[in-house]
Amino acid sequence: MDEKRFVVALFGLAVAVVVGVLAYQFITALTVSVFLYYSTRRYYNSLRRLRLPARVRAVVVMASLAIPLLLLVSYAAVLLIVEARQFVTQYALVDVAVAHVSWLDGADSVPDLTVEGLYSAYQSGQLSPFVDFLSENAMVLTSVASQFFLNLFITTIVTYYLLVDGRRIREWLLRFDDEAIIREYLEAVDEELEAVLFGNLLNVLAISLIAIAAFTGYNVVAPAAVEVPYPTLAGALTGIASLIPVVGMKVIYLPLTGITALPVVLDGQSSLLAYVLGFLVVAVVVVDTIPDLLLRPLLSGENTHVGLLMLAYTLGPVVLGFYGLFFAPILLVVGLTFANTALPRLLGASDPDGLSPDQMRLRDFR
Repeated sequence: MDEKRFVVALFGLAVAVVVGVLAYQFITALTVSVFLYYSTRRYYNSLRRLRLPARVRAVVVMASLAIPLLLLVSYAAVLLIVEARQFVTQYALVDVAVAHVSWLDGADSVPDLTVEGLYSAYQSGQLSPFVDFLSENAMVLTSVASQFFLNLFITTIVTYYLLVDGRRIREWLLRFDDEAIIREYLEAVDEELEAVLFGNLLNVLAISLIAIAAFTGYNVVAPAAVEVPYPTLAGALTGIASLIPVVGMKVIYLPLTGITALPVVLDGQSSLLAYVLGFLVVAVVVVDTIPDLLLRPLLSGENTHVGLLMLAYTLGPVVLGFYGLFFAPILLVVGLTFANTALPRLLGASDPDGLSPDQMRLRDFR
């Protein structure tokens, strides 16, 4: 009997190692999937009031996230391209770029961003430098694009099935319960992960609304020459950028400040820079600092220390790369919850209510 168990355990260990190695190859997609699952699970459960099937609710949740995000990013990209073309044309920056970038040799102007304009530019050879550059780097660009879409596909599938079958996975894990320790620990981890990661989603929405209101309010009092372009879009992107560690919202409002100031500097209207400085102060204080001090502690979970969570978001990407932004807070919650729930029980420590380990087991049994 012992030999059979040893063989089965050895086989199980081999399978676990193989699955672990394969999972590590896609750890970014899997980590983001877990992050999205816990961020959206309350929303998914709230849709039960509509008496929708589980699969339909999962599709609704994912569409609610994917479609607005896709439209937002697409809209921002189109506006960025259009505005960049106008700026380059207005200040004749093509000649400067051609003089300093070798592969742009032969490009004398920016083509019209229409089908006819692009086709005419292609026929005249104006796009030849860009076509040559893409051809020379086709393998690298194809590899990056295919890797991105593969990870996106995995994230979509795993998040969908976590939403649909998350309860079954939880029940399977609880089969290994031992004197209620495992059950207590898994339930505590599950609740805290939901509280922390759902709090991140609420934080993004709250900061987006605050940024939209602040940027729109600034445009009401500022002259037209120094108005913030597309304040609603800029505010929404600021909220999304709040997920980025260390720099956070600065990746949006600092470039936005520069974009607002550059035309008046080039036109010699330096007196209007006072308004731009006022915008920067509003962005730093109203959008960045105050929400971080007031909202983040309220939305950081019930038991996880805010400072440790901030360190996890900051150090995770530094140590682990991009996926560390999502993996580090999850690992922190798993570790802290183990230290607060399972570890004292395993070491025989008494309950905060003064109960001994035997009394706690009796209480859990009842």
